[in-house]
Amino acid sequence: MALRARIRLDWFSRPVWCAGTVMFAVAVIAAGSVFDTRTAVAQRILAFPKRERPAPQPNKGLLSPGAKTTKEQMLVRANEINYDYTNERVAAVGNVQIYYNGSGLEADKVIFDQKTKRLHAEGNVRLSEPDGKVIHGEIIDLSDDFRDGFVDSLRIEGPDQTRIAANRLERTAGNLSVFQSGVYTACEPCKDDPTKPPKWQVKAARIIHDQNEKMLYFEDARLEFFGVPLAWLPYFSTPDPSEKRKTGFLVPHYSTSTNYGFAVTTPYYWALAPDYDATLTPMVTSTQGPLVQGEWRQRLVNGSYTIRATGIFQLDKQAFLNAGNVPGNRDFRGSFESSGQFNLTSKWVYGWDGTVITDRAFFQDYGLYKPQGSNLLRSTPDYVLSQSYLQGRGERSYFDMRALYFYGFSSVDSQKQIPVIHPVIDHDYTFGRSVFGGELSLRSNLTSLSRETAFFDPINQTASNNGLCAIGNPDPTVKTASNCLLRGVPGTYSRLSSEANWRRTVIDSYGQVFTPFISLRADIANVQISPDAGVANYVNPGTSDVARIMPTAGVEYRYPFISVHSWGTQTIEPIGQLIIRPNETGVGLLPNEDSQSMVFDASNLFRVNKFSGWDRVEGGGRLNAGLQYTAQFNRGGYVSAMFGQSYHLFGQNSFAVGGPTNTGINSGLDTDRSDYVARVAYQPNSSLTLTSRFRFNEADFTLQRTELEATVNFDRWTTSAVYGNYAPQPALGFLERREGVVTSAKFKVDQNWLLLGAMRFDLKAEQISETQLGIGYIDDCFLLALNYITEYAYNSNQRLNHTVMFQFSLRTIGGNSFSTGLTALNQGIPGITK
Repeated sequence: MALRARIRLDWFSRPVWCAGTVMFAVAVIAAGSVFDTRTAVAQRILAFPKRERPAPQPNKGLLSPGAKTTKEQMLVRANEINYDYTNERVAAVGNVQIYYNGSGLEADKVIFDQKTKRLHAEGNVRLSEPDGKVIHGEIIDLSDDFRDGFVDSLRIEGPDQTRIAANRLERTAGNLSVFQSGVYTACEPCKDDPTKPPKWQVKAARIIHDQNEKMLYFEDARLEFFGVPLAWLPYFSTPDPSEKRKTGFLVPHYSTSTNYGFAVTTPYYWALAPDYDATLTPMVTSTQGPLVQGEWRQRLVNGSYTIRATGIFQLDKQAFLNAGNVPGNRDFRGSFESSGQFNLTSKWVYGWDGTVITDRAFFQDYGLYKPQGSNLLRSTPDYVLSQSYLQGRGERSYFDMRALYFYGFSSVDSQKQIPVIHPVIDHDYTFGRSVFGGELSLRSNLTSLSRETAFFDPINQTASNNGLCAIGNPDPTVKTASNCLLRGVPGTYSRLSSEANWRRTVIDSYGQVFTPFISLRADIANVQISPDAGVANYVNPGTSDVARIMPTAGVEYRYPFISVHSWGTQTIEPIGQLIIRPNETGVGLLPNEDSQSMVFDASNLFRVNKFSGWDRVEGGGRLNAGLQYTAQFNRGGYVSAMFGQSYHLFGQNSFAVGGPTNTGINSGLDTDRSDYVARVAYQPNSSLTLTSRFRFNEADFTLQRTELEATVNFDRWTTSAVYGNYAPQPALGFLERREGVVTSAKFKVDQNWLLLGAMRFDLKAEQISETQLGIGYIDDCFLLALNYITEYAYNSNQRLNHTVMFQFSLRTIGGNSFSTGLTALNQGIPGITK
């Protein structure tokens, strides 16, 4: 017969998985006289009374008089319960299961010795803790409070898929677990053959787990991959996998470079508090001495901020000068950086990014820049941006104000030529209610900037002018020079612009779509140009106030013809757009700072103002016309195509008046009949996308601009390729045709192995300018990667940097990387630019 009772015992001992077993044994001995020890019971279920303890009461302590009591239960199952009154022992035999407060013990036999206060469990012992940790062993011997003891033939499975095996476990002081001859891994065992070694494991003479510090210490440790020893360390430590932030040394990084020799970087991390921490990262180099980096991070209630500082007193500054790296020839080099963002309200934020640096080559020389994003070709940027900003966003509005400072890394950059923006403000607002049946919106921009000296760009370098720009004013009627562009004016330039737009869409009974629109734009500017800057050929020096107004009215017409077929639908849609407005004013009087980029293609054919920024505004009457075709397939996929042209009807063609930057010249819009533009896109399914963009000469239909782009994502392949072919644009400094390809590819060899590559190839010069080749392995327990990267060297006479980087990471322990610059490759490779 089955026997049931209830156990009530105090629960003060730790850890959880041990105490329940002790309570079972104590309770059984206390009530041993009740049962017949000579009878074997098929299964006994025991539940004994537990001593009552006070339950917490409001405004009362745990032991307050009159406090109510709580009851906890422990369930014990076994095939037999045997009692030894003489030796004061009780044994549970056969499929023993003990459950208490979320913990569980399973074994073939459990014996409690009342004299020694020891619990002994043997045979397929399995201990489970409330946190998910599972301990397997053949023999467990613990004290009555389970603070001290040992486990033989041990295996532990953690909730984070970590595993520890050992010949013996010793517990001391209640918080130290010592695994003798231990093995640690975070890899799953082989499903086909669990006896095979895991992908990686650490074998150590002793593994010490400090539960208070939440640290794992390894003594006389060997790192093995697939059972093969690869590294030996006399001692190392790592945080407990359950600990996400832990003070201590991080895994070191090794690198070599012609600039600083061999280097070892060993970060030390301080988890000072839940809301802030710090990292000190000394980088000891063989030829330049120690470089020290420090970083402080703190998260507050409404945001977070970071402070970083780096510095080195170079031992051999002459080495940089010998390599042609002039900025590196100084004793001290360093940087100070800070960034942060905070919420003012749920819709408003403010923040900053700031960098102060001793010289433009510092980051690249010591490999300190950490590029963001996932682009395979991740070159070190040619500038660093410092800014402060205030940003707000509503349901129908947007506001952004920021001050910007650019620090150039290129060897041709001059800080006096780079503007300081103080500030730039953008504001957009769309009215919630319709106005005359249409939508009314308002957008504004304020830009204020200054620079010390003029920024000239030589575009037609010949032996006679040696690439220098003409200065002076030999002919007052001439406002441009044939060999230079004025990219930036010296002095201060401030402009305020605002534009109101109204449009309404009307669809008649035949399906024709009419969209009338009206806009009014006003600009006022104050221009202060240094009179001795030598820019009189381009703009008028001195101080002037300029104002202009651009009213615009027009209508857009679309008439989609839709046909339905068994395979899908086709849509043919002729589009026409008529724009009426006066001539653009102030060309040359207003500096062109933000509208220098001008690319005419199908994407902006129907834009009312095709200039990219605010400094230029398109004027004159214009008709834009095109035809759009779309085929949508029932099983997914589509084909889309557009072909069109723009016509200058009356007034002055803004794109034929280039101003100091020649913006619009050679763009395909600078004639009364523009070049033809076309776009074709094909996506048969989610795996393949083909896109092409063309611009044809209006007179003879020759290709002026070609872009072909393909993205393929199928099975194990993820690839993309972009081909560009561009006709010469002498007015902008492009004297020859440009042609190149940018490609990238990823191939997933299997579930874990990945091959990747990327390349930028100049077809005209037959030269490779940037590359990346890599192979990587990643699974649930470790990562391994090898990459070869070339990138531009912006700050020295060496065209490219060549780097080999090896990276690996072991889950729960950490990772490491090693990078080296290849001197031989830096001296030149056939087919690669130098």
